[in-house]
Amino acid sequence: MRTVSFRFAAAALMLTTVAACETVPVTGRSQFNVVDENTETKLGEQAWAEIKAKSKVSKDPQATAMVQRVAQRVAAASGLKENWEFLLIEDKQVNAFALPGGKIAVYTGILPITQDDNGLATVLSHEVGHVMAHHAAERISQGEAIQAGTGIASIILGGATGVDPGSVASVLGAGAAVGLELPFSRQQELEADRIGLTLMAKAGYDPRNALAFWQRMAQASKGAPPEFLSDHPADERRIAQIQQIMPEALAQYHPK
Repeated sequence: MRTVSFRFAAAALMLTTVAACETVPVTGRSQFNVVDENTETKLGEQAWAEIKAKSKVSKDPQATAMVQRVAQRVAAASGLKENWEFLLIEDKQVNAFALPGGKIAVYTGILPITQDDNGLATVLSHEVGHVMAHHAAERISQGEAIQAGTGIASIILGGATGVDPGSVASVLGAGAAVGLELPFSRQQELEADRIGLTLMAKAGYDPRNALAFWQRMAQASKGAPPEFLSDHPADERRIAQIQQIMPEALAQYHPK
């Protein structure tokens, strides 16, 4: 009975996977996504409301104007018809993010590394690349699939070994994080780099400036954990990929 149930669940998961395959723009990768766009947007809006309520908005007029200027150009080049909002948050974090539904935030801590419009365009194009590729929905879909898979496996392995299924599930969950989720996150980051480089070029920013930004970022992030334990790829790997795909981006570059 247990074997039959496992085979049925596996077959159902395979059918869902086939039905939920979509294609990522620019890269052409086939992705597994069971979250519809409206749901993804609502989740983004909910997160955005919480972030705005908890965050301190920067009062620096020049920095705010730069974020608005660059974000608008990148958003327009993306072709996405979203309810765009751009926010500069006063915080030492060296970070920026974009949420489904067109919500973009930049932390002031990253501005010394971006330095100018070109550096900021590198960051924002990367973040909008995540939105274009529906990476948030894909991560949710993958998480649901992993949770279902580890649950089934824990029942089977627990029954076969006599070990408590909950203990087996916790071990499988840790293995999934290192073996599946972290590499998948790194893949998304590299994909957002590639989409972002093309998007940056379409927005009229010279994509060659992306190399200088990531080199500065590499200097700032010394002491980061090994790549296999990180959800972001090593800086050297990012830079190598950008160098490789630069001709592809330059073909889309028209100065404004």
